[in-house]
Amino acid sequence: MSQLRPFKVIILGFDGVLGSVLAGALDLFSFTGVSWQRFLNEAVAPRFNVQIASLGGVDIRCSNRLIMQAHCDIREVAECDLLLIPTIGDSIDKVLRQNSELLLHLKRLANTKGDIASNCSGAFFLAAAGLLDDKIATTHWGYASKFKADFPLVDLQENQFVTQSGNIFCAAGGSAFYDLGLLLIERYCGREISTQVAKTQIIDSKRGNQNSYTNVTLHKPHSDQLVKQVQEFIEQHFNQPIQVSRLAAMVNVTPRTLNRRFQSCVAMRPIEYIQAVRIEQAKRLLESGDVTIKSLADQVGYDDISSFTRLFKRATELTPKEYQDKFSRLAI
Repeated sequence: MSQLRPFKVIILGFDGVLGSVLAGALDLFSFTGVSWQRFLNEAVAPRFNVQIASLGGVDIRCSNRLIMQAHCDIREVAECDLLLIPTIGDSIDKVLRQNSELLLHLKRLANTKGDIASNCSGAFFLAAAGLLDDKIATTHWGYASKFKADFPLVDLQENQFVTQSGNIFCAAGGSAFYDLGLLLIERYCGREISTQVAKTQIIDSKRGNQNSYTNVTLHKPHSDQLVKQVQEFIEQHFNQPIQVSRLAAMVNVTPRTLNRRFQSCVAMRPIEYIQAVRIEQAKRLLESGDVTIKSLADQVGYDDISSFTRLFKRATELTPKEYQDKFSRLAI
């Protein structure tokens, strides 16, 4: 994708931030369009203008006692393409209490055209600002119970590596930061640039594509009740034969109208949504580890395991066996 200027990225700095994520985000985005080009003796073309912003522009004391200098005052940031909220490395309650004024600026920037993304416990900032109410989100599994107790209005998907709800993204924590970073780089700069970053940073190339982590429920935030009714029916009967003509008859519209309204609301046709729900359920079964590949297709509504395998690989870029080996929770 072409651009006339680097995209503006603001990384939120605050006392108690996890230093490795703060610095890692700075590096990941700052060297996009730089490192790969240096390796190949090409012209350097930075894709992002990255700044760390703190309240008042003061220095930041990280949880590992590293002192980092802010580039600017968050109060003076009128807008940005992307606002990143790193991991809270200190006591979550203490950090939120000491940085309550930051919530005002998160709300303010959320009303602009830019994206907002949090890593790990950084999602607590978004939730405390009310930006995740009635939205899906994720955080580190170790904080899931606290998050649910503190913010019951948020649809927490703690098993997801990366979630998206509108312009708000969350990553689960730890190395999921790289998944989130590559997803966002691809969002702004395209697949080729994201792949370049993955190679120069020696990030697992499979992680460069977020399809393995995408949850079909990300496509639900819309107000068309007819489409929601059909979505819910599909999600409850995915393991049974489902015909689009019967779905249309169920809600008293023509198949053409149903296709059009689905495309408008969730950017896919009903048949594609059926496939996506089935793939998502297959992923959950594979993650549990308590399923054989042979029985998997039947459990999610496919008679032909070979055609199911092709659909699964097209959706995730992994075979069911590869996905199970990569994501099974049996060892946890």
